[in-house]
Amino acid sequence: MKLLFERSREGSGCAILPPLDVPECLPSPELMRKTPLRLPQVAEVDLSRHYAALEKRAFGVNDGFYPLGSCTMKYNPKVNEQIAALPGFAKLHPLSDERDVQGAMEVYFRAGTCLAAITGMDYMTFQAAAGAHGEFLGLLLIRAYHRDRGDFARKKILVPDSAHGTNPASAAMAGFEVVSIPSTADGRVDLEALRMAAGPDTAGLMLTNPNTLGIFDENILEITRIVHAAGGLNYYDGANLNAIMGVARPGDMGFDVVHLNLHKTFSTPHGGGGPGSGAVGVKAFLADFLPRRQVRKELGGYHFVDPPKSVGAVKAFYGNFAVVVKAFAYLLSLGPDGVRQAAECAVLNANYLMHALRPGYTPAIEGMCMHEFVLSLEALKRETGVSALDVAKGMIDGGMHPPTMYFPMIVHEALMLEPTETESRQTLDWAAGVMLEILRKARENPESLHAAPVTAPVRRLDEVTAARRPVLRYPF
Repeated sequence: MKLLFERSREGSGCAILPPLDVPECLPSPELMRKTPLRLPQVAEVDLSRHYAALEKRAFGVNDGFYPLGSCTMKYNPKVNEQIAALPGFAKLHPLSDERDVQGAMEVYFRAGTCLAAITGMDYMTFQAAAGAHGEFLGLLLIRAYHRDRGDFARKKILVPDSAHGTNPASAAMAGFEVVSIPSTADGRVDLEALRMAAGPDTAGLMLTNPNTLGIFDENILEITRIVHAAGGLNYYDGANLNAIMGVARPGDMGFDVVHLNLHKTFSTPHGGGGPGSGAVGVKAFLADFLPRRQVRKELGGYHFVDPPKSVGAVKAFYGNFAVVVKAFAYLLSLGPDGVRQAAECAVLNANYLMHALRPGYTPAIEGMCMHEFVLSLEALKRETGVSALDVAKGMIDGGMHPPTMYFPMIVHEALMLEPTETESRQTLDWAAGVMLEILRKARENPESLHAAPVTAPVRRLDEVTAARRPVLRYPF
């Protein structure tokens, strides 16, 4: 299809503005562009048809099965959007006097209370804009805690190799040295390696649990004990909390800090890279280090307070408010029993699909999984030449979105599937049938999968050329 720039015709446009009836006020000359901004000129009908055509080419959760893992939520109730769009929420100005926005502050406070109860934390902040941003904030809190105690020797963060890929990046950004902790053959943290790594220079541990293999580490209490015994703090990557919410709490496992992806576990959409919310929860001894402008309930209503040893602000104002509204609406609609049921169904669906695929596909880790599971197609590629990428492309022709490919990197030819709690048994049976049919093609006609997808609007892309020579601007 044509780009908007290719549809552009001189003199076309969508806006009809009345004549200017106030004095014109322009920026100073040094701030003005030297050449006109080159924007496409298109009529309203052409613009509308352009975006309608784009919509038809995209595959979203409303189109079919969407098993993408690891931290991707697929359930976005429309009622959440309606509530967040209420004028009392949507039209607030962030500089409003707190006396005029008591309802919004109550949302922050009550949402924080709910999430603190779910995670076993004492306080929550919503300032972080997304999951990795929440990781970064959590590490700033850990760093501030150690420095406040005069302990400047703790410069290392321990990160298991089964953690989310952003964990080591966040730790490095916060000024820490990252120490990778290997996994055992069954996907758990190697306790002996952890004991050897933990010491007087350990600031903390970042643990994703369940991890990216979809495994809940049954040694979790020993893991946190080892780190605490060394004087470090425990950080919980809660991006996968949808597997355990209402069932188990990070705070009860020995964790001091946790971040949550509200744009995954609590149903708020995260399309196109945002907006998200990386809510961060802490135990009481870290509350003094939280970002500024925390909401507290006192006599006379809700008030903003600045913690005495705050790490400062990590985002303008108070975070992505509408995302918190949507998450709070979701929590209110489910209630405590519903939150637990969502987690149980997520685990049930993942295990059901994993076992339905067992006649042909090999899980990377044997045994029960949590909300997601990882397949290893290493043997299939060796026998037939069909790679995980080929199978994923074949799934597009089968009528579904492909899963996450080649992650985690500790599994060769990995496909990660996360059906979530929303899919029916009928959909899972259908999806398993499609994937088993792809397996048959791989053995009988592997070339057909090397060419996939053949039914999508866009065929197999040259990903190497796209990575090495990307076209990032329109060549006028």
